[in-house]
Amino acid sequence: MSNPTLAIQSFVAVSWFGRGLKSGIAKDRNQLVPLFRTSHLTSLRGLLGKAVLNGLILVAALAIAAPRLAHAEAHLLIEADTGRVLEAENATIPWYPASVTKIMTAYVTLKAVKEGKLTLDTLLTVSPTAASQSPSKMGFKPGTQVTVDNALKMMMVKSANDMAVVLAEGVGGSIDGFADMMNDTAQKLGMTQTHYVNPNGLPADGHVTSARDLGILARAFLHDLPEYEYYVHIPAIRFGRRVTQNFNKLIGRYPGADGFKTGFICASGYNLVASATRNGKRLIAVVLGASSGQMRAVRAAQMLERGFAQNSLGWLKPSLGAVENLVPVDASPPNLRDEMCGGHRHKPASDEDDVAGNGTPGSTPTGDTNPMFYTAGLQPQVVNPAALIAGPADTVEPVVVYTGPTRTGAGLIAAVAADTASQETPKAKGRKKARIAAKKPDEPKGDAKAEPKAAARPGAAKQANAKPEAKPTAAASDGTAKPARPKPVAAKKPKPASSDAKPSG
Repeated sequence: MSNPTLAIQSFVAVSWFGRGLKSGIAKDRNQLVPLFRTSHLTSLRGLLGKAVLNGLILVAALAIAAPRLAHAEAHLLIEADTGRVLEAENATIPWYPASVTKIMTAYVTLKAVKEGKLTLDTLLTVSPTAASQSPSKMGFKPGTQVTVDNALKMMMVKSANDMAVVLAEGVGGSIDGFADMMNDTAQKLGMTQTHYVNPNGLPADGHVTSARDLGILARAFLHDLPEYEYYVHIPAIRFGRRVTQNFNKLIGRYPGADGFKTGFICASGYNLVASATRNGKRLIAVVLGASSGQMRAVRAAQMLERGFAQNSLGWLKPSLGAVENLVPVDASPPNLRDEMCGGHRHKPASDEDDVAGNGTPGSTPTGDTNPMFYTAGLQPQVVNPAALIAGPADTVEPVVVYTGPTRTGAGLIAAVAADTASQETPKAKGRKKARIAAKKPDEPKGDAKAEPKAAARPGAAKQANAKPEAKPTAAASDGTAKPARPKPVAAKKPKPASSDAKPSG
């Protein structure tokens, strides 16, 4: 195949066939969906020859299908402004969203704020239902009050499930009422593969979405709520003495990263919706089903790098159209519970994860899952995403969050101090009291304490004996004087001479 034109045509054919083959792999991992008509294969045979075509098909199947059978993931990369799809892999397969659900919770809440139904300063109360949610959560007791603003910050950074319910009950009256609002919004936005049951993404029958729908939602958030975009890229929050970094590892590490949200449950794997902007161009990446928090960030960074590094070879990539035009797949979501949490694999209850894909720090592979632009060295070298994600985040001052009404100045300082004190356990309080007591000199108690002090004063004993035998007495009811009761330290006083006086003691 020395002819350059024929070589390029063959490359395009492999890419075209490979892309179709990848998108046709069913999630039961045992079935390939036939995507090509006989006429298509006949045309290719005429172009390349039967032997060449068969060889290319075999190579494409081995190179593309085999890795997908090892682990299920869904990827999507789109332009935020236009919705144009730059990459899509299993993007229309239904998926369990986990905590990326909270993007919709924030969207519905902030739409209500924008429409004047409540304000960011509105106080909401933690109900027993909210307090009973599984971690990750703030852990507030029922009856605790928090503003919409602080609840949003806690939910989006710490992924607090209790705060999601607080917002849902405050905006929709109940979890079910808010879920109806979420589903109505999803329908209006064209999220045809999405159905919500709760506001936090904890496991529930029928709670599903897709990478396609999450891309649509992220675009809607940026377009409809630009004034509230701040909530999707807060690097860290401080509540009392506790500091929580954003679980989205791109924030503060990947150049231009400016949103959105992470998620994890055993059935879904590690999910991430992320956005980044460079030179006025904003991209949105969606990763579903990654094997760790580190891996989902690396996958997103790899896609974003390719999107920002478009070059003259871009014409080789078939146009995928707009994200809304991706055709949904009618299937059940893959359940990754055995892969994520089966056997002896310990996984956290939330999507906080500081370990790489196979449980070993630094083991995140740097290879790419899209062979089309990494074949024959056609893609220019880019920044190593794994190295970026593994490094420390930019140092920033955490955003302070607190309970109670909106505060400023001295009131805010007092609120933070109260929250800090509330975080001390009884054992910690006991240690604190012990430290304070240890700093004070030992002092005798009772009379033993008073006597040394009296002896230390010059002439103290003499002064004590010089006291008058009795203080002036008050008049009795019969007009006679009532002698004072003697103090224990004084000498025994003689009885009064008058027979009308009452005896002392």
